[in-house]
Amino acid sequence: MSDTPSLKGYLHIEGYDNFMRDAFDKRKIRKGMRKVGQVVGRRAQMNFILARGEDGYPLNRTGVTLESIKPKVSRAGFLVKIAPRKTTDMKEFYPAYLNYGVHKGPRVRGLDQPAGQGNRRRGRVRRARGARADLIAARRNSGWRITPRTNYMIDALEDEQSTIQAILSKAFAESLL
Repeated sequence: MSDTPSLKGYLHIEGYDNFMRDAFDKRKIRKGMRKVGQVVGRRAQMNFILARGEDGYPLNRTGVTLESIKPKVSRAGFLVKIAPRKTTDMKEFYPAYLNYGVHKGPRVRGLDQPAGQGNRRRGRVRRARGARADLIAARRNSGWRITPRTNYMIDALEDEQSTIQAILSKAFAESLL
């Protein structure tokens, strides 16, 4: 898994690129986007539940992540984002930990001031040149505490691609003014 964002979870509908946004009835577009969000969200929840921790998916223990998968339509109505959101039941946003993973080693922190050492005027101790980079490399090479999991949201989008295209094509065709 990479730490950089990608467009794996992106779907583009052809045929309506030449129209201005003002040519569409936004209420009908938003309705279609809400329906697509429900379809993909339900499929993602189903993938999450049925995998039971296999195929690289995370394991569903409490259901908090499952309940946090919600669609959100943009203000303009031409975009829907389906993702797990942070809820009050979560201390940390752990779907991010599941997606990107967590390395084993200890965090690289600042140095504590030992008694009688360091720059007295500034009151701090410095690391040797390159020591921080060595600590970071050692942490990165130490393995995974939580291994990165397969992204069930992207799999749901790919599974429902033909349904999504049909729903959005119908919505765009009906909404032309």
